Amino acid sequence: MRFLSIFLVLVFAFLSISVSAKVVGKDVEYTADGTTLKGYLAYDDSVKGERPGILVVHEWWGHNDYARARADKLAALGYTALAVDMYGDAQNADHPEKAGELAGSVLGNLDVAEARFTAAMKFLEEQKTVNSEYIAAIGYCFGGAVVLNMALRGVDLDGVASFHGILPQEAPENAKPTADIVVFHGGDDPFVPKDQFDKFRKIMQDTDANYELVVYPGVQHSFTNPDADKYGKKFELPLVYDKDADEKSWEQTQAFLKRIFQPENN
Repeated sequence: MRFLSIFLVLVFAFLSISVSAKVVGKDVEYTADGTTLKGYLAYDDSVKGERPGILVVHEWWGHNDYARARADKLAALGYTALAVDMYGDAQNADHPEKAGELAGSVLGNLDVAEARFTAAMKFLEEQKTVNSEYIAAIGYCFGGAVVLNMALRGVDLDGVASFHGILPQEAPENAKPTADIVVFHGGDDPFVPKDQFDKFRKIMQDTDANYELVVYPGVQHSFTNPDADKYGKKFELPLVYDKDADEKSWEQTQAFLKRIFQPENN
């Protein structure tokens, strides 16, 4: 009986630790030039003190559960993550035509994009769980274009990672990105043909960016999103999830984040 009691105490203690170590996620609001932006903040409340912050920029569909899930994954790694809202009022599109309109309204005015991005960045930096000296951003599809453009515009980030992102085809005059850049790209992505990929690479070279281009042969667009096939079939678009590329790009992202946030340990 004595040993059973000890065993039960140990089990209870283990369960208590497991319960206390959890990702906390909550809806948040911030503003940019009068526009209300609705994001999602995630962090592990078992991690003590400040930690790096990471902005997660959604696909062209808008701020949705997929972006939030990626924020949760980053929080589980020990970061504080903010899934941002680039459209305002957490707008979502349920059709590619609407998604294109929303994405175009932001990418067609990069001053607006920067104002909304930096508002999210400021909000993240002010969180008590964040060390504001260490901030990065990751983006998917439309979000990839956003984070890459922010890097080219010189926004003060430690690093940016683009997943099946739309690649910028021009850079601001005298652009000198200070953020480290990594691009995860599907070799058969029809939304970014080879000539656009090559032009983006030249921009990286011409701006002396510290960059890495990772290409997965045979992989198409939206390869990290498990719902890509569903969207692809519904709208007859070349969107295809690729489990191998998804997992590899996530592993490489973890190594990238560790390198930019802990350079003394590399």
